[in-house]
Amino acid sequence: MKKTKNKQKSVTTKNIEVQSMKIKKNIFEYVHCNLCGANDYTVMYPSKHGKVNEQDLISKFRSSGDETLIDQVVKCNKCGFIYVNPRIRSDMIFNAYSEGEDQNFVSQAKGRELTFAKCLKLIEKYTKGRRGKILDVGTAGGSFLHVAKKKGWDVYGLEPNKWMGKWCKENYGIDISSKSLFEQKYPSNNFDVVTLWDVLEHMPDPDASLKECNRILKDKGLLVVNYPDIGSWLSQLMKRKWIFLLSVHLFYFNRRTIKKILRKNGYEVITIKPHFQKLGLGYLVFRTKAYSKLLHNVGNLILKLPGLKNIQIPYWLGQTLVVARKM
Repeated sequence: MKKTKNKQKSVTTKNIEVQSMKIKKNIFEYVHCNLCGANDYTVMYPSKHGKVNEQDLISKFRSSGDETLIDQVVKCNKCGFIYVNPRIRSDMIFNAYSEGEDQNFVSQAKGRELTFAKCLKLIEKYTKGRRGKILDVGTAGGSFLHVAKKKGWDVYGLEPNKWMGKWCKENYGIDISSKSLFEQKYPSNNFDVVTLWDVLEHMPDPDASLKECNRILKDKGLLVVNYPDIGSWLSQLMKRKWIFLLSVHLFYFNRRTIKKILRKNGYEVITIKPHFQKLGLGYLVFRTKAYSKLLHNVGNLILKLPGLKNIQIPYWLGQTLVVARKM
């Protein structure tokens, strides 16, 4: 295959980057485009790894991981898909998600329950009120499953983090599996609905994961995906300061690429729309610290007023919801 200038530049960048990090173990892997398979890309945002040590790089992978992007982000020259390359090895990512506690994430369970209650109404609009078996992949603390179970759904969940699984059992009374989607080996045509809430962009292989979800869905079953849209006007305005450019995100979809990867794996997109979520005001102010010192300080002043810390605030920063049907 003939090398382009972009390819030659990328190889040079790779050699310099790996040498400068001075990390003894080979913790990185280079990947081809997950959408079209090409290995021809342009660097959008260079790496800022610098002298960050190995453990700090790996520890970023958790449910509430909110560290701003330090990884190299590239854009495929063939199809335009945007992704992290190189990245932490897939096996190390899964192991990192499996361990540790995440009190920050579960502290926002109330807001997530309110958000998911609204999402479930949308799902039931397309199932015409019928309730069957629903699988939530990457369910974290299980808030969506809790909401669905209360409405009469037969719920199943996958979450690698063992502490999250225990929290889900203790707080919602729901058992979830710590196996991966592929390890679980569900039978074909098994679920009426499969959901991936803020998960697809974290997966090392979205293409294979969507294919597996299609296999385990019943005919005409629904797939529901929520993702941060790098094509949104807010992302375009904020560029590298966009709040969803995070070290835990391996892939960055826009409406064109999400539709393309869904069609590729046997889905018909029914609807795609902005997705508003609710979180506590105190938590939202906490998250502003990494982006704006002024906004963070002003927020803390507001939080001194009684009763405001836990008020649930709807927010949108580019999140997008897709409902698709198995073809």
